[in-house]
Amino acid sequence: MTGAIRLHSVAVERFPVAGAFTISRGAKTFVDVVVCTVTDGVRTGRGEGTAIYYHGETAQGCADAIRAVATDPAAFDRHALRGLMPPGAARNALDCALWDIETRREGAPVWQLAGLPEPSPVRTAFTISLDEPDVMAAAAARAAARGFSLLKCKLTGEGDLARIEAVRQGAPDADLIVDANESWAGMDIAVQARALADRDVSLIEQPLPAEHDSALAGLSLAVPICADESCQSLADIEGLGAYQAINIKLDKGGGLTEALAMAKAARDHGQHVMVGCMLGTSLGIAPAFLLAGSASWVDLDGALLLARDRDEGLIVSDGMLQPGRLWGTGQ
Repeated sequence: MTGAIRLHSVAVERFPVAGAFTISRGAKTFVDVVVCTVTDGVRTGRGEGTAIYYHGETAQGCADAIRAVATDPAAFDRHALRGLMPPGAARNALDCALWDIETRREGAPVWQLAGLPEPSPVRTAFTISLDEPDVMAAAAARAAARGFSLLKCKLTGEGDLARIEAVRQGAPDADLIVDANESWAGMDIAVQARALADRDVSLIEQPLPAEHDSALAGLSLAVPICADESCQSLADIEGLGAYQAINIKLDKGGGLTEALAMAKAARDHGQHVMVGCMLGTSLGIAPAFLLAGSASWVDLDGALLLARDRDEGLIVSDGMLQPGRLWGTGQ
C-alpha cells in the first residue's frame, strides 16, 4: 500500500577516475558520492550528490545530514526541504530522490512535471585537466578524436597561455572555454582575457576568488566571464552583475528544484546559463541534463571522466550527450 514518503537508505559509494582529474586546487583519482533512496512503501526514488569539497563537505557528512533531516516529515516535500537544509550536495541527493519518486508516482517523466522541453542530445564540454602543455595537447587530441568539439581547459595562472596554445595545436578545430578555478588573483584580468580572445577562447570561468568579485566591477573584457564558485545558489545571483554567465551545479545549489529557480533568475537578470557538474556518475548528472536544452554552455562530463559508470547511464556519441534511463523517466 502506498504511504507517506520516507527515507529508505543512504550510502556512500566510491568510483575511480579515469587517470586523474587535476585543477588548480589539486588532483583527484576517485570520487565518493552519497546516494539517497526514498520510498512510499511501493515505489522508490534515488538521487546522488557529490560533496563540495572546497566548502568542507564530505560524502559521509552529507549522508549524516540526510539521516538527520529525515526525522522531520516535512523533509519529504521538495519545497519545504529548501527551508530545512542549506544548499549543498546532501540536499541535492534528497531533492533529486524526491523528484524521482514523484515521477514514478505520477507516471510521467520529470521533464514533463517540471514544465521543461523533452530532452534531446546536447553538445557537452569535455574537460582537459591542468598539466604541462604537451600533456594537455595530447589530451585535447584524444578528446577531439572521440568527437568532442567543445573543450574546457583547466588553468592555474602562470603558463596558461602556453597551455592554451598547446591545446589549440592538439585540437585545432575545437571550441575552447577555460576555467581558472579562482587562481588568477594578482593578475591583470583584462590583459589575460585579451590574450585568450586572440587564441579564440570564448568563455572564462571564475578567474578570481569569490571574495574578490569586486575587482571585476566595471571591467570591459574581451571574453565573457562565468561565475562558478561565486554562484552557489539562488541567493547569490542578485550580486553577480560583473558576470555575463553563471554556472549552475545541482550539488552547489542543493537540487533540481533550486537549479530551476536559479536558471529563471539568471535569465531575468540578462545572464547566460552554463549547466555544470561535479565528478559523479550518471545518476547525479541526469537531473542536470534536463536544464541543458536551454543552456548556452553544457559541461556535463562528470561521468565521462570516471573509469566506470552505472548501468543505463547517459550515452555520449561524437561529443553529444544523450539521455539515459537511469533516473526520472516515470518508469
